[in-house]
Amino acid sequence: MNNIVWLSEHDPPDAFPPAENALHEPDGLLAAGGDLKPARLLAAYRRGIFPWYSRGQPILWWSPDPRTVLFPQQMKVSRSLAKRARNSGFETRFDTDFMGVMRACGDRALRPEGTWITREMCAAYAELHRLGYAHSVETWLNGELVGGLYGVRLGKVFFGESMFSRVSDASKFALKSLCEHLIEQQVAIIDCQMATPHLLSLGACLIPRSEFLHLLQQHIDGSL
Repeated sequence: MNNIVWLSEHDPPDAFPPAENALHEPDGLLAAGGDLKPARLLAAYRRGIFPWYSRGQPILWWSPDPRTVLFPQQMKVSRSLAKRARNSGFETRFDTDFMGVMRACGDRALRPEGTWITREMCAAYAELHRLGYAHSVETWLNGELVGGLYGVRLGKVFFGESMFSRVSDASKFALKSLCEHLIEQQVAIIDCQMATPHLLSLGACLIPRSEFLHLLQQHIDGSL
């Protein structure tokens, strides 16, 4: 940690070092400290930086290279998912239970390996949701929330944060619904942050951080 920048709560919200300064290991660690107030979170996203830390750690800020992204038109919808979407009874809702989605994403019963979605993170993103920046995509079945995802939208970029499923394919259905919605809204890119086999199987790909930052410059300004 001696090679990263330490932020104070009193530093200006945009007092991040350039994302290009992030360490290659582990996973693009850039800075620590600061706070999770809306101004700092939004300043971070605009610079290709996001918070990710565990309970008991300081706030850690990251900008991986390469970056994992999903272009909405390139989501891979398998035949089984398409069939499930038609016949499952799944219903998509947007922003009707944001906190329910966040709590489920951090549910230790669904994530036995542990979670980074602390009470502080929940409170911070709930405030972003109240301000109109953070959004949830929800999969409902028979009146029950069974899957979903949440993230932050700035201009024509959606920054995905986390997803969950309580029944098979519920999170995939939420992502499919999000992609369809974002295509209608002419949103260019979904930031998936770091690669997982699950995301790559759905059409996500790795691009250099420099290319990702260029895409942000092109698409991040504009209406919510």
